[in-house]
Amino acid sequence: MQNILILEDDEDLAEGICLALGGGEFSFMLCQTIEEAEKNLYNRAFDLLILDINLPDGSGLKLCGEIRKSSKIPIVLLTAKDMEMDIVTGLEYGADDYITKPFSLMVLRARIRALLRRNIREQEREYVQAPFSFYFAAMEFYKAGRQVDLSRTEQRILYLLVLNQGRIISRERLLEWVWPDGTEYVEDNALSVGIRRLRDKLEEEPAKPVYIKTVYGKGYVWENPV
Repeated sequence: MQNILILEDDEDLAEGICLALGGGEFSFMLCQTIEEAEKNLYNRAFDLLILDINLPDGSGLKLCGEIRKSSKIPIVLLTAKDMEMDIVTGLEYGADDYITKPFSLMVLRARIRALLRRNIREQEREYVQAPFSFYFAAMEFYKAGRQVDLSRTEQRILYLLVLNQGRIISRERLLEWVWPDGTEYVEDNALSVGIRRLRDKLEEEPAKPVYIKTVYGKGYVWENPV
């Protein structure tokens, strides 16, 4: 179930949004003020935010900008304004979408579902956990803020391991993933070489790996003790 925070001082509209998005796959937190929203954002994790711009205690735009400084969570802004400059301002503050009132609840539902699907795909293409930041779509990899150059083979090995953190991945599965066109022409030690090179680039002591561990007789596992 995905959690959605709705910051909207029009109670009827907020409840209408909940009904439009209903179906058992979403859980909603309704807030009428920025103060209330900030408390919930501090205490809970959400998958998407729907923020009204004009609120009793301030602007949803500023809240959007503050959230965007530290989070990539999808944000949809709602407002009665339809001036082009207001739309540009909302996007500059980091909003992912901007919907003017009145709007079709069916259209809102479709756009929110699209944002959630896109966010899931983006999360699957990156791994950010200290001291690492791996951005597979951009093919950029960092350790403690320093860029690490990885070959295509190393990238594919790393992707399968980190996206299954804590799970043992067998050599057979890794071979099929890294060389999907067939492993019959792949040298027996190709995977071992790829693992060794990854350790050389990512581990402090490659001979005593902390992150890429061998589980003898089973395969490999990515662990991050931080």
